[in-house]
Amino acid sequence: MKELNGRDIADFIKERQAAQVRSLRGRKIFPKLAIFYDNDSPVIAKYMSLKQRYGEDIRVDVEVVKLDAANAREQIRQAGADSNIHGIIVQLPLAECDMSILDEIPLEKDVDGLRGESDTATALAIHWLLTSYGVELPSKKLAIVGQGKLVGAPLTKMWRESGYDVKTFDKGDDLMGLAEREVIVTATGVPGLIKSEMLAQGAIVVDAGTASEGGVIKGDLDDAARERDDLILTPKIGGVGPLTVAMLFEQVLKAAAK
Repeated sequence: MKELNGRDIADFIKERQAAQVRSLRGRKIFPKLAIFYDNDSPVIAKYMSLKQRYGEDIRVDVEVVKLDAANAREQIRQAGADSNIHGIIVQLPLAECDMSILDEIPLEKDVDGLRGESDTATALAIHWLLTSYGVELPSKKLAIVGQGKLVGAPLTKMWRESGYDVKTFDKGDDLMGLAEREVIVTATGVPGLIKSEMLAQGAIVVDAGTASEGGVIKGDLDDAARERDDLILTPKIGGVGPLTVAMLFEQVLKAAAK
């Protein structure tokens, strides 16, 4: 098995971003990200902590705020009106609040692309990951499993607008059709959904699925598939996640620099 390791790429990006932050702070601009959440799951806590740690490393202020379902819109509106906050994200999935609260994020502060009017950080991360490893996407048969708001739907839109050959698979579809595809991105949050027999010889698989089982974060790819030596895969840890965080802060710095 060969690995698509997003951590190495993210580390390179982080060094450049730290230099950008030093320059911004020298101009009295102090980049800040606000993260709103209402879900106490361990997956949510893990991803928020990664973003907080990354912000500390490059000296971007990160404020984490728990949403009050009765007052969530006003909480986000206040952050949107605060000139000291350059980026706003709502950590999905939500437990109590309605997804319509995303519409309260000003477009210029929607650094995660959750309003659907720009590419999401995760979609950008997957694209960067594959192209950084020399995968020629225009010439490949691509598959995207899952059409969620964070990964599947925005990545499908991005790649189709680029003219790529993309086939989508959603809940209830026959996944044996994946065997006809060369590059597969899966993001369903169903542990072990993608079996070894569904994957063609030499397939490239990006596992962007996350779920918690007994406090352990698991992906969509079955463990048996990871035992094959012909596949090119993202690792269980350090695949898409680190690069997604890097892409998120890339957008924060762009917003701060405007």
